[in-house]
Amino acid sequence: MTETILWTVAILAGLGLVLSVILFLIAKRFRVEEDPRIDKVEAVMPGANCGGCGFAGCRAFASAAVAAPNLDGIFCPVGGNDVMKQVADILGYEVQEQAPMVAVVRCNGSCANRPKTNEYDGVKSCQAKAALYAGDTGCAFGCLGCGDCVAACQFGALRMDPETGLPVVDETKCTACGACVRTCPKGIIELRKKGPRGMRVYVRCVNKDKGAVARKACAAACIGCGKCAKVCASDAITIENNLSYIDFEKCRLCKKCVAECPTGAILAVNFPVVKPKPSPVEVNKEESHA
Repeated sequence: MTETILWTVAILAGLGLVLSVILFLIAKRFRVEEDPRIDKVEAVMPGANCGGCGFAGCRAFASAAVAAPNLDGIFCPVGGNDVMKQVADILGYEVQEQAPMVAVVRCNGSCANRPKTNEYDGVKSCQAKAALYAGDTGCAFGCLGCGDCVAACQFGALRMDPETGLPVVDETKCTACGACVRTCPKGIIELRKKGPRGMRVYVRCVNKDKGAVARKACAAACIGCGKCAKVCASDAITIENNLSYIDFEKCRLCKKCVAECPTGAILAVNFPVVKPKPSPVEVNKEESHA
């Protein structure tokens, strides 16, 4: 009995040794040499693995950057220009700086502007809600208010405003990774240029219904009247499917469209507040008191 056990152990040990040698030879034969620069590039990456670059993660980004003949079309939005300069130095490439981007919420359908027509009583998820019906207001295009975008953001740059029922972007934390854009089933979040000193102008509406229908659903809806496009000297505004859109590449930030919009659907962000000029009567009063 003891001898049988010993033979069994010896055979299993020998078999294990033989298989180990075979596996070693196979691994050595089919081993793929990996470029050491991949590790160097990955080391300077932010490690967010957010997919904002279009690749599965930072390792995949590093592999693609090393394999590419140049860095055209390859960019890490989280690391930005600083990280891309380091990547370029490692690979001996040149890289062009890109303007910083930020997520913007293109919906102003707050509780005040867009009253509810029914009450949703289901899973608190925009994806689930969108799969069931158009929404609990008269607007079938606006924010559903469940906060999927907030949950998708790894950087704490989004929160839901309980007063308006809309998501709010903290531009100091936003990395423009695009996770919120990909998550929103209504497509109301867009990545746009942050603009000089954070100044930017965009249309806070995605409603494609005709003007009267859109305005009935939301007091702040774009009605596609075209007044904004007529006053734009840089041809940055187009009207398509009853909806105005501002091309941030062409926009010169003159704000004429903001003043012209009859529904307040166009928003100007981070512009300095211009104090109104005093009237002649006020000037005379100040001079008389002097």
